[in-house]
Amino acid sequence: MHIRDVLRGKIPEDLLRLVPSSFDIIGSRERAVAIVELDDALLPYKELVADAIFEVHKNVRAVYRKASERKGEYRVRELELIKGENITEVIHMEHGYKIKLDVTKVYFSPREATERQRIASQVKPGETVMVMFAGVGPFAIAIAKKQPAVGRIIAIEINPDAYRYMVENIKINKVEHLVYPVLGDVKIEAPRFFNQCDRVVMPLPKGAYLFLDEAVNCLKETGGWIHFYHWSREEDLFTEAFRLVSEAARKRGFTAELRGARKVSPYAPRIYKVAVDVLLTK
Repeated sequence: MHIRDVLRGKIPEDLLRLVPSSFDIIGSRERAVAIVELDDALLPYKELVADAIFEVHKNVRAVYRKASERKGEYRVRELELIKGENITEVIHMEHGYKIKLDVTKVYFSPREATERQRIASQVKPGETVMVMFAGVGPFAIAIAKKQPAVGRIIAIEINPDAYRYMVENIKINKVEHLVYPVLGDVKIEAPRFFNQCDRVVMPLPKGAYLFLDEAVNCLKETGGWIHFYHWSREEDLFTEAFRLVSEAARKRGFTAELRGARKVSPYAPRIYKVAVDVLLTK
């Protein structure tokens, strides 16, 4: 059942089309929160929307409304509690591992669980992997769980709250021997790992290109993989993303080859978050 079906007859018929077709549910089968984006016209009916979510998703304990865009250095947004328990900290379950987080303090997207598995499945035994903008650790933990023979995963995060949760999540999932968490700015911390990595993951679409030089320099002398995320327009999804990686690669004498490209998620009308998998070789 869709929440629109629950709301039919409770809100004006012409507003049903504005009811979101999807929203984030973060947590477990027993305890989760829902985060919904509402059109201004639906605000007078926001509690009814929350009731509909509770009816359809029995595990949801609180419904929050997105009250701002993601902003600031830590990429977090303001949330308004519409209805339910005043809880913000949950343990999210995906693909057999647990991610603990506070939805008001960190960036986390449950919609990218499939993307995390896609990247993790490409990692080979013995590799050294860097995850930039690691957040609470979902990419690093996904890789460690999918490829337990990985050599080392370096996970850099600047938000102290996200870093604290990442350290806890590494322990919860028993991957302390594989994941090395680093608190700090990628620009400052990445140079410690220059020439050491087989693969660099850059899951920050807004501004990740500013860190491409660091990503390329982290690869070994023989090259490696860059998984780069970017915002792109629908009419040409991958050209600019690949060009940006290629330009950074040439500075170090690498040749860039596009080995994979994927539309990850919508961001705005006709604008998408995209991922390119680029192999750099000498």
